[in-house]
Amino acid sequence: MNDLIEVKYALDTFYFLMTGALVLWMAAGFSMLEAGLVRAKNTTEILTKNIALFAIACTMYLLVGYHIMYSSDAGGFMPSLGFLIGAEHTPEEVLASGGDVYYSARSDFFFQVVFVATAMSIVSGAVAERMKLWAFLLFSVILTGFIYPIQGYWKWGGGFLDTAGFQDFAGSGVVHLCGATAALAGVILLGARKGKFGKNGQINAIPGANMPLATLGTFILWLGWLGFNGGSELKISDIGEANAVAQVFVNTNAAAAGGVLSALILARLWFRKADLTMALNGALAGLVAITAEPLAPSALGATLVGAVGGLIVVIAIVSLDKLRIDDPVGAISVHGAVGIWGLLAVPLSNVDATFSAQLLGIATIFAWTFVASLVVWAIIKAVIGLRVSEEEEYEGVDITECGMEAYPEFIGSKK
Repeated sequence: MNDLIEVKYALDTFYFLMTGALVLWMAAGFSMLEAGLVRAKNTTEILTKNIALFAIACTMYLLVGYHIMYSSDAGGFMPSLGFLIGAEHTPEEVLASGGDVYYSARSDFFFQVVFVATAMSIVSGAVAERMKLWAFLLFSVILTGFIYPIQGYWKWGGGFLDTAGFQDFAGSGVVHLCGATAALAGVILLGARKGKFGKNGQINAIPGANMPLATLGTFILWLGWLGFNGGSELKISDIGEANAVAQVFVNTNAAAAGGVLSALILARLWFRKADLTMALNGALAGLVAITAEPLAPSALGATLVGAVGGLIVVIAIVSLDKLRIDDPVGAISVHGAVGIWGLLAVPLSNVDATFSAQLLGIATIFAWTFVASLVVWAIIKAVIGLRVSEEEEYEGVDITECGMEAYPEFIGSKK
């Protein structure tokens, strides 16, 4: 019996770590996606943001975030402040549990820390091309150390949202809505890029520099999302759990496909062209939509959930432009508007979920994250400022913020 417990513990720990590594690889996907969707003169800066935010997330979550999220009282509202990540399970503890402790504590931390980095990555693209680098990094410290873990505790740490019946399997709300809401608060205070909006409601497209790079980033995210959702099953060492993991993988992939197809078709009907950026965001929308419940639906049901997400993201991107909210990569639409849809879709397939509990979770995550983020962004704006100067924005933040260009030969030939 003990030998079987040890083997299953090792297998589940290994699975948890490998799916966490897939989620870590999503950082490369966000980096490539965002680098492809911004202008060439802003590429180095956004890559710097992505690698720096990942390091900040890992450090802040290690220092305080993980303790806040997973060491607070069950059913509570106020989290407990503490430091570091606690002790590892001992062999005696694992064996005495009879199999109830089935993965390493360190593997749980690793899996959770790459999730908080994902939430912060969402903010990066939305504020691109005009925010000061160090203002963004300072906000990263607060979001990953405090804002994200507090609302994460309310659901995944056993807080009041969890006891109220709110369902969010892998984070359509806890991760994606949280990141999008923080981004929205920042964008409102930051303002639009120069030239994005003209007089009389005119909206000017500002194309990204590298569509192959953006497409590569999307495929990397698609792959990493299998770990994002698949790892959230937490276990693979028995027949039932292995089948569940396989279903999650199939549904995650199906939803992404549904999102691509619906976004591409709607773009063709609406804009009279097959818009690649809408197709890419459609894939991500499908993935975000299914993240709240990737196990309960059938594969066809997951495709439909993703397809609705693909429709929503196209409508949301156009609507935000009309509201003069400038999001260069569509992050608020993909992760926010579609994150809400994903949460509302849960009761359609999960009999344990209710629309009232889902609405409570949506309202709570949005209200907390928006108000807290708005306060933090406002303080940063008052102390060091959020936005680069108009001249620096025109020249590109690569040189002014980082002192180097991503494409020096190309940029130099244009000057």
